Amino acid sequence: MRNRSRVSEVWSEECAPVPKLWGSDIELGNFVKGARHPDGTGRRASRLLLEQIAGMPDRARANGCYIDLPRPAADLAAHAECSARYNPQDWGRRCLPTNGGFAYIDLDHLEICTPETRSVREHVAARHAMLRVAAQARESANLHLEQGERIEVMVNNTDGRGNAYGSHLNILTNRRTFDRIFSRPHYLGFLASFQASFLVCSGQGKVGSENGRAPCAYQISQRADFIETLVGPQTTYSRPLVNSRDEPLAGNVARWRADPGGHARLHIIYLDNALCHGTIYLAGVHLLLLALMECDLVNSRLQLEDPVGACHLWSRDLDLATRLPLQDGTRVSATELQLLFADEVCRFVDKGGCDGGIVAEAGGLARYWVDTLEKLDLGEPEALVGRLDWVLKKRLLERAIGTQGLGWESPEIKYLDHLYGSLDFEEGLYWQAERAGVSERLVGEGDVQRLMGEPPADTRARARVLALRALEPEAVRSVDWDAITYQVGAGCGFWPRHETIRLDDPLGGGAGARGEAADEGGITVGGAGPAPAGNRSGDDMADIGPGEPIEAGIENGIESETETGGSHGNAK
Repeated sequence: MRNRSRVSEVWSEECAPVPKLWGSDIELGNFVKGARHPDGTGRRASRLLLEQIAGMPDRARANGCYIDLPRPAADLAAHAECSARYNPQDWGRRCLPTNGGFAYIDLDHLEICTPETRSVREHVAARHAMLRVAAQARESANLHLEQGERIEVMVNNTDGRGNAYGSHLNILTNRRTFDRIFSRPHYLGFLASFQASFLVCSGQGKVGSENGRAPCAYQISQRADFIETLVGPQTTYSRPLVNSRDEPLAGNVARWRADPGGHARLHIIYLDNALCHGTIYLAGVHLLLLALMECDLVNSRLQLEDPVGACHLWSRDLDLATRLPLQDGTRVSATELQLLFADEVCRFVDKGGCDGGIVAEAGGLARYWVDTLEKLDLGEPEALVGRLDWVLKKRLLERAIGTQGLGWESPEIKYLDHLYGSLDFEEGLYWQAERAGVSERLVGEGDVQRLMGEPPADTRARARVLALRALEPEAVRSVDWDAITYQVGAGCGFWPRHETIRLDDPLGGGAGARGEAADEGGITVGGAGPAPAGNRSGDDMADIGPGEPIEAGIENGIESETETGGSHGNAK
């Protein structure tokens, strides 16, 4: 019998949850089948893929450098400049003027980023939309390869040889809560324990073990083997369970850090790459948990003695029966601990804690989570074969083992493990299951296609798209989540003049201010130079409502201001 906990009946006077905005960074496995290179083919594959994704800046550039870095002796100076600005973890970044998402190369992996969304279901559609973008890039790139070569792209987190790559969530929270997570041990322990146990809902499943972990036939999470420490800002080594990277992506960082009610971004890196709609949808539970924490409803009893060790053990606990100690000595399984968290969250939701636009669809999301946990707790994971990736993959691999006389150690099974996440829609096991009606569909194909061609209507992604569609592609110098810099002509001394559209408000359609024009000698365009002086506000785009067509928005403000040189302002 579970000893269910209860949230406090009295909310903190400082309870001020912020409306939740979120997005995903999806790092993909990529290689050229049929080709060989001493250092592997990931570098070549990722660059060929990125070339096929239309975005702005419209040149295949990395922080101002072309994809094929100039190497002839005559271009040594240009090569030196490009090399100095080269960032292997953020290379060739471009924004899609279709939906406001991003694509770039991270350590020779194509990485795609969904546009910001408020709705949990819309996030599911946006994630699948960006996967479609990557799949189309693969098809196009393969048309240009030599005979016998083919680019393969995998939606997974490891190559099976000890190399891991991420699938990250980014969630808007307030500065006060972000600071408390990393300054108050019970806040950190609460979040870490939730994440360690949530892998029963988030895992894609994996054959075998890596990174020096104990051998196993199959485990729930692909990321668990690579979680090595409790907390830290790093993402590529000694990976932490709770990531402390502090980048609000909302304009002036110092201003937000100084304001307890200011914006912060929780960067979540422990999750697996997901394909099942249900697995992606369930990740929205993090929004509910953060809203709870923003009201100081942090139950210190729900802290594991060793959250990192729990990740490793629970990932291998296919029967969901292993009980591990909380700090008070109580022993719980992963599903039991999740149900305790669900009690806290559901009471909060029932009391209206997520009302008023804090978390869209909060009630339905909470019920879906509890239904999933109760089926797992009753020992009925087969009832979730269409909802959870790790359950679906396990079913498919077990069928192959049974019908073909293979074992978990067979190379054919490891091949199928990777094939599950292939973006080849004909061969990928997930896509075959989806076509067969095995996988639950929470959003329709029309929703996915819509978000391939247009941004969410209620976030700043829409303002980003409005601006990019109004600008001349050749003028755009850099695009980030909170700013677009573009060239407007020659200034004093014939230095190129640049303007910056500020998109500082994550919750607006782009509320903020555009900086005054500055010559290139005064700022590093798209880089880390001093900010343009004399920022001024504008409201030309603020009149563009989220329900108006993109074209109407351009006509009403952006294009005319570009022509006259006036202030762009920012959209709500």
